[in-house]
Amino acid sequence: MATGHAPTASEYVTHHLTNLNQTGHAQEAIVDWSYINLDSVFWGFGLGALTVFILWRVAQKATSGVPGRFQGFFEIMIEMVNDQAKNIIHSAESRKFVAPVALTVFIWVFLMNFMDLLPVDLIPMAWGGALVSMGFVEHAGEAYMRVVPTADINIPMGMAISVLLMCVYYNIKIKGFGGWVHELFTAPFGAHPLLWPVNFVMQMIEFLAKTVSHGLRLFGNLFAGELLFVLIALLGSTATVFGFLGHLVAGSIWAIFHVLIIVLQAFIFMMLTLVYVGQAHEGH
Repeated sequence: MATGHAPTASEYVTHHLTNLNQTGHAQEAIVDWSYINLDSVFWGFGLGALTVFILWRVAQKATSGVPGRFQGFFEIMIEMVNDQAKNIIHSAESRKFVAPVALTVFIWVFLMNFMDLLPVDLIPMAWGGALVSMGFVEHAGEAYMRVVPTADINIPMGMAISVLLMCVYYNIKIKGFGGWVHELFTAPFGAHPLLWPVNFVMQMIEFLAKTVSHGLRLFGNLFAGELLFVLIALLGSTATVFGFLGHLVAGSIWAIFHVLIIVLQAFIFMMLTLVYVGQAHEGH
């Protein structure tokens, strides 16, 4: 974003959709870290740690008597996830691990999505002001900070790949390595040797398609939400009464609607995790 004048609409949007990384220092390092979005890593891991802390506190505070509102809320969530896991994954042993993972994924994705409801300029301006006060930059506009990890394609795709690896693990655990390799070459069209290459290609396409769609679905919805919030904030920057009122009305309506989106996308990501792991327990 330009630093010597008020940003144009294009500069404003571009600035808010640019991640913080170490671009420009790659040649000075043995390993090129310039493509790592540091803000996504920070907020992603930070909210992940918060998720673990919340679940730990729930476990620590759990009582056998009448639960409080906090415990009661999480008991409802746990029961919901367990019911979904029982309907999809029929192995009780697998559910002991997969159901807690699904609950963690749901809360983690929800918290990352929830960051989209914060005022667009709140944290970026505070971050830019802090860098200016410490002398790292001359203008706050030189600082970049995106606070919605799921709007960065690297985070949803990384989580989707983690689910893929979990599916590979359960394929091997349930069917054995030999059984899984046999399935890769004999399903879905049959065990005739001439069909082995076709079956293998189809299996790889299935794994790839599920993983890509798993990550892109979450990314697409949150990126669109983030972009719309930025455009609404841009409307409020116009020095007119209609612009200010339009910003308030449009921002309020979209925020209320977006609450449903962030919950729904967290639920869908969790359900697809259960479905894909459940499919790894079944043979073609």
